[in-house]
Amino acid sequence: MSASTTTPHASLRQQFAALRHQGLRTRDAAHKLGVSEGEAMVAHAASHMHPAEEASSLYSVTVLAGDWIALLQGLEAVGPVMALTRNESVVHEKIGVYRNVSAQGPVGLALGAEIDLRLFLMHWHVGMHVVERTAKGEQHSLQFFDVHGQAVHKVHAREQSDLQALEQLVQRHARPEARPLFKPGQAQTQPDRPDAEIDVSALDQAWSAMKDTHEFFSLLKTHQVARVQSFRLMEGRHTRRTPLVAVEWLLQRASRRGLPIMVFAGNAGCLQIHTGAVHRIETMGPWLNVLDDGFNLHLRADQVAESWLVSKPTDDGVVTSLELFDAQGQVIAMFFGERKPGKPELPGWRTLAHGLMQADEPSLEVAA
Repeated sequence: MSASTTTPHASLRQQFAALRHQGLRTRDAAHKLGVSEGEAMVAHAASHMHPAEEASSLYSVTVLAGDWIALLQGLEAVGPVMALTRNESVVHEKIGVYRNVSAQGPVGLALGAEIDLRLFLMHWHVGMHVVERTAKGEQHSLQFFDVHGQAVHKVHAREQSDLQALEQLVQRHARPEARPLFKPGQAQTQPDRPDAEIDVSALDQAWSAMKDTHEFFSLLKTHQVARVQSFRLMEGRHTRRTPLVAVEWLLQRASRRGLPIMVFAGNAGCLQIHTGAVHRIETMGPWLNVLDDGFNLHLRADQVAESWLVSKPTDDGVVTSLELFDAQGQVIAMFFGERKPGKPELPGWRTLAHGLMQADEPSLEVAA
């Protein structure tokens, strides 16, 4: 055995490849080995391998420079791709073209008809071009990770993608000599302030005075209150708890009625949005799935610890949402009716949303 195959990176590559061949997904294989997904990927960078190793490796990885907006803008020339954003409990996948990518400071946007993103670039630490060698041929993707090696966003090439344009984009942003490092553990969330320290009356007044849903983030910051904590404090006023099965109830009925909705899901670094109708809703074990052409959602229904119906006043009328949280109080996903600024909420969405309070009543299955 050559010296190169006894290095920690070589050992990690070998173990990782074995788990992938057993059918484990990349994220699960990395966790099984006690490393982050980012660490598992960067171990396959050319800077960690001799040429002979690289030729036989399951993965070939090129580290990319950190002008993320320029890189994402360059994706438009690649054509249709699959954008993937996830957190611990949900995976959100959209097929389309990256268009109208821009940024103001550390906050970016992609405003295409299919690819609709909010980018929080202060959480983007490392980007990589990943080539996986499979029985079906080489699979290309761009993968972006935070400082802890958690994926914030991924872009997967499709059959319709222009791989030559992708390769040219990678070459413009490649940093083959780079050896990025990750911090151990995960990002720590701040504990909620005690409810007794929050001025509930002032929170209520500020909530009632909102003119736009985008004011909600600054409202939470001003009153130093966590999102799910604010829902609890405003329960009966602006929010109501729903049964935990409400999300399946909602998706099934939105599908049957052809009602266009908005599905938000993401993490600290990226929020991905689907707008439109949903059609094929299927449950597979703990996973609640939307399996449509151009949009897939995979949601761990067993990890929904709290489900809230939320009303926010705006100049266009009240905007209603269903918002899901895990046991740690982190947002899993949010659902709205399709809406554009300057237009009121769809009446059909509001009727459906307020029916969520009865989502656990089996008699409604017959009436739907």
